[in-house]
Amino acid sequence: MRDFPSCFGENAVHIADSSSSNVSKTAQNVVTCVYQCRLRGTSCLITLIWSKHLMGQGLSVGIDDSSNRSLCKVEIKPWLFSKKKGSKSIELDDSSSIDVYWDLSAAKFGSAPEPLEGFYFTIVSNKQMVLLLGDLRKEAIKKTNAIPASSNATFVAKKEHVFGKRAFYTKAQFCEGGQIHDLMIECDTINTNDPCLILRVDTKNVMQVKRLRWKFRGNHTILVDGLPVDVYWDVYNWLFGTNPGSAVIMFKASLSAEKLWTTQPVSDLGALNWSHSQRFRDPQLHHLGFSLFLYAWKQE
Repeated sequence: MRDFPSCFGENAVHIADSSSSNVSKTAQNVVTCVYQCRLRGTSCLITLIWSKHLMGQGLSVGIDDSSNRSLCKVEIKPWLFSKKKGSKSIELDDSSSIDVYWDLSAAKFGSAPEPLEGFYFTIVSNKQMVLLLGDLRKEAIKKTNAIPASSNATFVAKKEHVFGKRAFYTKAQFCEGGQIHDLMIECDTINTNDPCLILRVDTKNVMQVKRLRWKFRGNHTILVDGLPVDVYWDVYNWLFGTNPGSAVIMFKASLSAEKLWTTQPVSDLGALNWSHSQRFRDPQLHHLGFSLFLYAWKQE
């Protein structure tokens, strides 16, 4: 599973390559979701990359084992999506196989390429659904003649691009079975000489960073559903970038409430570098909650 930062620190963070000047508009119409699952009795990571093209919707699926070895990759091209439903059988390196089924014939989409409802997507191995997404569960079970796995897949990370002039919106669920929250990030860099960064969760102001020109990179901890969520930001491109680029804001749900009391102040700036070429490793996933990476692009 590529293109996700895999190192996190207690202090503020410097996010490498966040200028994104080499990111095309095509790449911006992409949402990446990562799930931890059990496949053939062992832990694995399944990465789904939903994309939107001129030709239509596309989907890329990759499965890595706990040692980061790629087990398989499959591309569902936009013109295949025009059929709205289908299946593919993929042979793994040990001669076993998995089956991928999807039905988006009644799917509803928002502004992002990821479907919201009216669909199913599932991966089946040995008559068990390793991963089942969407609200059409009964239809998926009937189509595949398979049963959901005894251990549920865990949604561990998501990366998406958001756009706006001064406000950016998305939704997030920070714990399994928890409430889906509305997130709003606000920052006016045009009409003021002293911009600040504001974060709202369900319209409630939970974080405000003043003197942003001095604190353009940093971190803070907020409480969501009674659990600590670490917020990291890098808005250098908004304030000082010579080319149009995105800010990067990351939300990382902490599994330990102890973390709340050991958090460093927002003013403590560190020098941790997030490499976009590193992967999540399986042992780390046992210590990390859900992580959301937002690439926020200002539209003047």
